[in-house]
Amino acid sequence: MKRWITVVLVCAPLALVSSSAGATGNAKAGDAKAAVCRACHGPDGNSLNPQWPNLAGQSAPYIVKQLQDFKAGRRTNPLMSPQAAKLSEQDMEDLAAYFSSQKEKIGSADPKLVTAGERLYRGGDAATGVPACMACHGPTGAGNPAARYPALHGQHADYVMSQLEAFKDGSRTNDPNKMMREIAGRLTKEQMRAVASYINGLY
Repeated sequence: MKRWITVVLVCAPLALVSSSAGATGNAKAGDAKAAVCRACHGPDGNSLNPQWPNLAGQSAPYIVKQLQDFKAGRRTNPLMSPQAAKLSEQDMEDLAAYFSSQKEKIGSADPKLVTAGERLYRGGDAATGVPACMACHGPTGAGNPAARYPALHGQHADYVMSQLEAFKDGSRTNDPNKMMREIAGRLTKEQMRAVASYINGLY
């Protein structure tokens, strides 16, 4: 219960602080700027490679934050860092507006992992102090755009798994207040696989 209260208290102020930071981009302009993005993220923002994230339907504020973090070096990736370095703030907002307006494709969960994944996503793990994922990402995985918490539903399981591992080993550090690093640090590989699979089929 104490961990649940901590998550709620942390999430709420961040939502208030970030509520005015929404992207104000132009989707049509973003469409025209997205040629390079499509090579990895798909022609409509749905990536064909499960190691690369779907961007279709992702919240614009979250996309903007990630591009800002890649450009500033707060998040690093050999492919994304040099691409983000070339972008202006307006480019970021336009691209975010475009990809957020695209329709995400429905994924599917491994039937063998659904029960364990759903239990963790909706109820957390009290024994290890892991809060429910839906506390910040919502019951349907739609995320929290005001707080810039990402939408998760339909995201590739392989990509979600890679990001949980990156938070756990400290190679990704652009989470507010170390929230994801603390949570991922308490997850086992089996729990990561289960919740990543569940998320892929969540709507």
